[in-house]
Amino acid sequence: MEMINALGRRKAAVARIYVTEGTGKITINKRDLTEYFPSSILQFVVKQPLTLLDVAEKYDIKVNLNGGGFTGQSQALRLAIARALVKINAEDKSALRKAGFVTRDSRVVERKKPGQPKARRRFQFSKR
Repeated sequence: MEMINALGRRKAAVARIYVTEGTGKITINKRDLTEYFPSSILQFVVKQPLTLLDVAEKYDIKVNLNGGGFTGQSQALRLAIARALVKINAEDKSALRKAGFVTRDSRVVERKKPGQPKARRRFQFSKR
């Protein structure tokens, strides 16, 4: 297997990944997964598609991650990994889709409108 690359986005976060055959090492911005995401929940989120297909020890993943916060970044990475796994083996797509890993979460922050303090919040109004 040659190198396979994929892209995942979530909110403002973009994850570009390169998958090669290996021992299951995930390197994010030249740092280890456990170092980049100290939270075990975020590590779990990243590994979800790999554990679902039992291939966690089969591939090495190199990641370029930028933008967004840590939750958005971990979910962007999860989408990228799911997309790469589909590229490697198309039969896995239905299992990944069923778990909801193939769908791009399109929810983003609504823009702030003029004449209002936030996107939907209005300035306090009193008739007096």
